[in-house]
Amino acid sequence: MSPAPEAALAFAFVDLAGFTALTEAHGDASAAGVAERFYGLCEHALVGDTRVVKHIGDAVMLVSTSPEAMARTLLALAAQIDAVPEFPGFRAGFHTGPAVERGGDYFGAAVNLASRVAAHARSGQILCTRPVATALEAAGLGTCAPSGVARFKNVAEAVEVLVLERAPASTSGEELDPVCRMRIDRASAPATLPYAGRTWAFCSFECAQRFAREPEAYATMT
Repeated sequence: MSPAPEAALAFAFVDLAGFTALTEAHGDASAAGVAERFYGLCEHALVGDTRVVKHIGDAVMLVSTSPEAMARTLLALAAQIDAVPEFPGFRAGFHTGPAVERGGDYFGAAVNLASRVAAHARSGQILCTRPVATALEAAGLGTCAPSGVARFKNVAEAVEVLVLERAPASTSGEELDPVCRMRIDRASAPATLPYAGRTWAFCSFECAQRFAREPEAYATMT
């Protein structure tokens, strides 16, 4: 007798955009503090039976039995991160499908695809696959806008990717520090420098000094 098929679950990966740049600019201890704050925000945002599977550096893996609960969790997390001043942006991706559980962790094609979709996202985006979008639309939860078709490493078929639309954050005066990629409010930035026809804002004098030494290296990253 063959074993019963594994139940479909919703898997998501969320990480901090620009975390490597932040670590390089502000040091390991500061970056560790940011990661710990991020972990706390993730725990506080959990909806329904969504739970944290594990931390992977600046990334978090989440699992839920419901795509709807996962979507609500990611939207809540996005709102919380947007509300924290001088904090990195985030990116997320999720997919639904069967997986094998071993020792509290999960393995399988659905998990792998969720990870690939998350890595495909830009800062501030929550990406999902068509099965997720179909489930969310059936539940009347949010709108998923098409974002093209992507091919991922070690995934045989092309994957349709969609963006889970969310309420825009109040970011009229917000921009990214070009050195550490921290979100900052231009009006309260402690340092600014002119370069290449614009004024650049920084989260600290240390970042401004790094930029002043090699402006072309950082200006091309925006």
